[in-house]
Order: sequence, then C-alpha cells, then structure tokens
Amino acid sequence: MPIIRLKTKKIFFTDKGTGQTIVLLHGFTESRKIWKHFVKVLSKEFRVITIDLPGHGKSESIADIHTMELQAEVVHAVLKNAGIRKCTMIGHSMGGYVTLAFARKYSKILNGIGIFHSHCFPDSAEDRENRVRTIELVRNDKFGFLTNFITNLFPPEVQKKFSRKIGELINEAGKMQKEAIIAALEGLKIRKDQTSLLSSTKLPFLFILGLKDSKVPVSRFWEMISLAAQSESLILRDIGHMGYIEEPRATLNAIRVFARKL
Repeated sequence: MPIIRLKTKKIFFTDKGTGQTIVLLHGFTESRKIWKHFVKVLSKEFRVITIDLPGHGKSESIADIHTMELQAEVVHAVLKNAGIRKCTMIGHSMGGYVTLAFARKYSKILNGIGIFHSHCFPDSAEDRENRVRTIELVRNDKFGFLTNFITNLFPPEVQKKFSRKIGELINEAGKMQKEAIIAALEGLKIRKDQTSLLSSTKLPFLFILGLKDSKVPVSRFWEMISLAAQSESLILRDIGHMGYIEEPRATLNAIRVFARKL
C-alpha cells in the first residue's frame, strides 16, 4: 500500500483502477477499510483513491489538533503525490467536513462533491460542550466510548442486524491512540461554517442523507440542499448514519451515477 510522509509522519492510501478519479474519505474513528466494497466495484470504471486520514487506520497523527483544514492539506498532498489533477471527492461524516474544507482551498481540483451523511454547519455551543465531555470520556474509557458511539450510529432497531459490522468497526477504531481520537474531536469542535461555500460554488453536489441519522441535523436537510446551485440528493427514509453498510447498493449506485456525469 502506497504511503507519503508529511511532517515526517506516514500517511497511508490506496490507489486502484484507471479513468476519472474518485476520492473516498472516511469518517471519525473509521479508516479507508470502510470503502473496500465500494473500491472493488468503482475501480472497474474509475480510478479510486482512499486515504487513512491522520491518526486513523495506519496513518500517524501529525498534530495535537487535526483541523478539517489540516486534514484537507493531507488529502491534497496525497493527490499531488499520485499525480491527480482533477477528481470527484466523496466524504462520509467527518470526511464530508474535510471535503468541504478541501473545496474551500482547492476547488479547481474538484469536478464534484459528495456529502455522505454529513453537513455544512458548524458545531453549536451545545455541541462544543458535548465535545469537551466526549474528550474526557475518551481519556477515561476509550473502549467504552467507542463501543457506545459506534453502536449508536445505527438506528436501535437495526443494531442487532448489523452487530457483526458494528463489532468490526469497534475493533478497527480500538486500534487508534487516545491522542488521535482527541485530536480529531478537537478539530471537529472548531470546524468552520461552510454554508457560504455551498451558496457560492458552482460545483455540483451529491447529498446522501438518512432520515434516522442521529449525527446530522435532519431538520436542516432542506436548508443545506437548497444552498447548492447544482445538486442531487438521495434521502434514505429508514437509514441512520452508516448508509454504506445499511444501504450499500443504493449509496454506491448514487456515487457511480453522479461521477459518470462529471
């Protein structure tokens, strides 16, 4: 698996297939492994890049606070190393925030943007207070936090159905250092409001959203979607935060069809 060094730290990524490039970015406590099935399918038609963001998967932490802008710089460094001049970028959860930060700084590289169970709004004051409490939870009981956090990404009624997948996600996240989890949480806490980006850019957007998502403000879906000048949406009625597991066929197809148009 290819790597680059950034600030002396190793960043791991994968590069599969040929053709138009799709970059897939994972979310908080996830890794490039979440995209295994998507890469297998999409790489038959596209060049697909997946990245372990700093402190996640095999990649090393590079700072005490992994801001969305810093992570976007990491993504840019990977794409530069791979010789990618244009791409479509899809970000799940925190990966969506990184994608928006990337679009703010490197919009000329993008053909289109996919916001996958993510949004453009900053943390509220209450959200920031919750991040502070979460950081203390991580310091005191990393595995307890990860177990509860990851399980609750799925609607209660499907947690038993996806228990094996939940276990795999918890096991993978458990390999993260406490400091890496905290660095990401600190970055999430101070992330910028990106509503002006959505309203000003001409780039096409794909929104993949779940009506049972406990981590994305469902009440603000229409507000976000209406900001973009050009967009298409897949809104999944019975899906929570993990559409790539809960509804892989529909979400994968949405990405494939979106990328074909660009």
